Amino acid sequence: MNVGFFYIKNHGVAEETIASALAAAKRFFALPLASKEAIDMSKSTNFKGYTPLLGENSNPENRGDLHEGFDIGWEDSSGSARADDGAMSGANLWPDEQELPGFREAVMQYYNAVVSLGKLMFPIFALALNLPEDFFADKTLKPAAILRLLYYPSQDGLVDDRIQGIGAHTDYECFTILWQDEVPALQALNLDKKWVDATPIPGTFVVNLGDQLARWTNDVFKSTVHRAINRSGVERYSIPLFFGSDYDVVLEALPSCVSAERPPKYEPITAGEYVRSRIAETYGHGK
Repeated sequence: MNVGFFYIKNHGVAEETIASALAAAKRFFALPLASKEAIDMSKSTNFKGYTPLLGENSNPENRGDLHEGFDIGWEDSSGSARADDGAMSGANLWPDEQELPGFREAVMQYYNAVVSLGKLMFPIFALALNLPEDFFADKTLKPAAILRLLYYPSQDGLVDDRIQGIGAHTDYECFTILWQDEVPALQALNLDKKWVDATPIPGTFVVNLGDQLARWTNDVFKSTVHRAINRSGVERYSIPLFFGSDYDVVLEALPSCVSAERPPKYEPITAGEYVRSRIAETYGHGK
């Protein structure tokens, strides 16, 4: 409620699962550009697929984000996506299996493991708000979770401060579960408007709250501004999973978070429309 960021350990996601996903990410980003561009996000109806360097801009005051990305959403064991996700409906885009064998399996294994972890966290957030433990259960029946593989080259030499690994922003969903390697880059903006390092801690995930929980709680829960700047001299990888409510859920302030002194700050909106509008704004700057 004060910081909006915390670490979790003993999370139950196997180290082998994380290592396999990281190896898959490294193999993907090492592909020739033409192979990655074959599944460019511009070919997707729901913001899935590959994003090149400077292909998005999280902070409108900046000139672009210095990372490559690859995004997927939920799919079943046959590879089919849900057809009823409203504004975010659509299938994932995957690289050629012959060019990158085992990639899809490794990424989906990680995706499903972290989604399971995310489901365990919703009751904790409910209890923290003095709500019934199962308050979010009927609002998270269809995991609206987006996974990103991210590659950050080191930003060396003459540095343009308007180009950063990822510019200052808040996340759009309920919360983000982030695995980061040992290279420091992530920073959160504290209440004194100072950037604080989210130092990598082996065996942990960093979790930060997002806009959906902030809107639900009328900013009782903080969706904290953060950024990533990689000036380490080496490349960096991270894997965030953005976990939100079902896309058809209406986000409106909880009665317990509204009072005469604290009137509602946000207009109600469906989760899917909100996520799509924020993603469209981010990628619109990059095009």
